[in-house]
Amino acid sequence: MTDQAETPRLVARAASIQIVATVVFTFVGYLVVGMPLGVLPPFVHSTLHYSSVLAGLSVSFQYLATFVTRAPVGRMTDTVGPKQMVIFGLSSCAMSGVFTTAGGLASGHPGISIALLLIGRLFLGAGESGVGTGAIAWAIGRVGPLHSARIISWNGVATFAGIAIGAPLGVTIESLWGFWFIGCAMVAAALLVLPFAAFGPVTRPVRGTQIPMRRVFGRVLPHGMALALGSLGFGTIVSFITLFFGSRHWGHAAIALSAFGGFFILSRLIFVASITRQGGLRVAFVSFVGEACGLLLLGLAPTPLLAIVGAAITGFGFALVFPALGVEAFQRVPSSSRGAALGVFSVFLDVALGATGPLAGLLVGVSGYTSIFLIAAVAALAGGGITVALGARPARPSV
Repeated sequence: MTDQAETPRLVARAASIQIVATVVFTFVGYLVVGMPLGVLPPFVHSTLHYSSVLAGLSVSFQYLATFVTRAPVGRMTDTVGPKQMVIFGLSSCAMSGVFTTAGGLASGHPGISIALLLIGRLFLGAGESGVGTGAIAWAIGRVGPLHSARIISWNGVATFAGIAIGAPLGVTIESLWGFWFIGCAMVAAALLVLPFAAFGPVTRPVRGTQIPMRRVFGRVLPHGMALALGSLGFGTIVSFITLFFGSRHWGHAAIALSAFGGFFILSRLIFVASITRQGGLRVAFVSFVGEACGLLLLGLAPTPLLAIVGAAITGFGFALVFPALGVEAFQRVPSSSRGAALGVFSVFLDVALGATGPLAGLLVGVSGYTSIFLIAAVAALAGGGITVALGARPARPSV
């Protein structure tokens, strides 16, 4: 009896080890993504003497490449294999570091420097697509689709942790050795784990007919729209909570960001199993409602403490939106097209985060900071409405 009881635990432990061994590549990829975030705009603006607009675009340029490459990388994950896409992603991250180093060293020639930096951002965007999509598909191939929710959740934790560590690390490196050395650190981090990816186990592409991308898009569309609506709150907090606190002469905006991120990770670690037990749509609906409540509290908070609590509730609610909807979306396509579905599904997150900054910025100028959090709350409730509609219609077989 003891052996029989231990067997499921051993299987679960083995699966956890396999998942961690794969999402570590996501962590390193986003560590590289995070390193230049805090220092690239000041370098472009203060050192190269370009406008603040170009300084901001230097960061956004990466997301253009990520947006363009998401779907092709997803399809190649199905055809070439996820391991190969992780290797591609890490190699692209290393190349980004090479161009970042060259751009830093060429600071005496601003035109050459900014061109090299922008090329590096394009490589980094492609690397983000390769590592992010490939790692999830690789982990699913190693432990099976029954663990999809846990894989997506842990992958998201690795993403947040990588950026959270990479950004201050980049600032520290720049202060000690200069901007150019950040590129060297990016190369070193990517190359450090690249051999482990190269010698990792191969998972064969799933056999079967791959449906056209337009059909993949059609099947994933409602889940992606709900994801985009829920992501507006995330984008609004990340982009404007510091300015929101400043407009009210409050301190501790960093604590609000930490509360959002900390409760996001906590929710994913504690409640990810509920997606398998309760179903993705039900979990997504509850998550949207929780996110909306947090955003309402944040936007209407009369004190900084309540605003911090609102940010924490928002992070706790938003955390399970991506994995819950992702699991449901993947069930609507055949196994041979799940990489493509993952790539298309992730595009909705990219578009939402890319559009939130400028759109919310325009709204702030018209009606103030409170309005952007209230509108994000309404958007989250609309996302919850989509999950209700999806639950009311019959499931489409994944063939």
